[in-house]
Amino acid sequence: MEETLGATRTETDSLGSIEIPADRYWGPQTERARRLFRIGTERLPPGLIRAVGLHKWACAEANERLGELPPEIARAIREAAQEVAEGRRDEDFPLPVWQTGSGTQTNMNANEVIANRANELLGAPLGSRKPVHPNDHVNRGQSSNDNFPTIMHIAAAEAVEGRLVPALGRLHAALWKRSEEWAGIVKLGRTHLMDAVPMTLGQEFGAWARQVELGIERLRACLPRLLLLPQGGTAVGTGLNRHRDFDRVFCEIIAERTGLAFRPNPNKFEGMAAHDAFVELSGAMNVVAVSLNKVANDIRLLGSGPRAGLAELVIPSDGLSSSIMPGKTNPTQAEALTMVCAQVMGNNVTVTIGGAQGHLELNVFKPVIIHAVLQSATLLADASESFAHNMVEKLEPNRERIAENLAKSLMLVTALNPRIGYDKAVAIGKKALAENLTLKEAAARLGYVSPEEFDRWVRPEEMVEPGATLEGGG
Repeated sequence: MEETLGATRTETDSLGSIEIPADRYWGPQTERARRLFRIGTERLPPGLIRAVGLHKWACAEANERLGELPPEIARAIREAAQEVAEGRRDEDFPLPVWQTGSGTQTNMNANEVIANRANELLGAPLGSRKPVHPNDHVNRGQSSNDNFPTIMHIAAAEAVEGRLVPALGRLHAALWKRSEEWAGIVKLGRTHLMDAVPMTLGQEFGAWARQVELGIERLRACLPRLLLLPQGGTAVGTGLNRHRDFDRVFCEIIAERTGLAFRPNPNKFEGMAAHDAFVELSGAMNVVAVSLNKVANDIRLLGSGPRAGLAELVIPSDGLSSSIMPGKTNPTQAEALTMVCAQVMGNNVTVTIGGAQGHLELNVFKPVIIHAVLQSATLLADASESFAHNMVEKLEPNRERIAENLAKSLMLVTALNPRIGYDKAVAIGKKALAENLTLKEAAARLGYVSPEEFDRWVRPEEMVEPGATLEGGG
């Protein structure tokens, strides 16, 4: 069913005339796509639209420097593109993710919006297509096939370096601070969810901090491939219809504008037909999601209770509670973070499948790839900052419960292995468990270790470093 339009204007292109909402800057190609692709509610995110504006600004500047555009036309295009980059034209990008797989409709959407706005700035009415033409001027020396993947690279690199890495850095700092603060709190370690030998709470947090740190390293390792831009390949990678220096000049300009070291992809065919760089980046974000899922799960396990669980950490009360159980505190931040991780893992499957669709000279899953990549980056960044501020920085150790659990642990008997041998240590542990004795009592009744020897050899605070049980008295 055709959409009912309010006030409209008529625009004409090679396919004929069409009515367009009078207050919108898009043109015929966008309007046709808007009516054709009525699929879902997902729109290309603001980070990508910002990259569209940066991209068209740099294209106009490069073409002017190379003598391909008159200065007056180039200036108007740049001014209009800057408005797009600043988010002032977001409402003029109505198309869904679910469109042509090359992103052609979004590229034409940008060409039309920028051309119409540039013409308005030059005193011409919307829809005039002169003096600035969407294809001849805004899209000069370009194709959707090299434009859209270039925009993908710009948006992804900005998302990683400008948003995700700093957010993970804040989470890492919060975890590492706790690791240092709680380095002296000796607690029970657990393997297989069962009691194990002692460790410190600081060591536990330090492991999580290291996971996040390695995640940052993995993300940054992807950047060299993200910073290679396929701009200049035009239709299939040959560079037909563009100035021979356009790719080089374009990359110099976009590097200046973003502060990122973009440079031309030496093989434009690879950059347009394959999106392995995004599969790699999504894979790195998938690893980050796996890491954060473990951190969140461990913290909520250690905070379970407050009376019938492990209860070694005190989960901060966030003011939210059960709808039926008064005053109940739940690990809401851990739950939000792990749901984000699940979404990122699912997005990685989408990007993997999308990356595999590079048939011959063009991958035609571009919009869904960048949608998934940017969603993952945004969700991980937001959730990491939220978890750092609302969970990690507000956690407190339950020192009494930690000491109680440690004192009851049968696995402290491990410290006796070098002194009396594994088999005798097993016998002590089994007797203590069966008869509800302390390890010291069981060792004395079996005649394997005197109480004085036990106190000298089984010292939890000395069991958290290599070789500690082999040193000292006895």
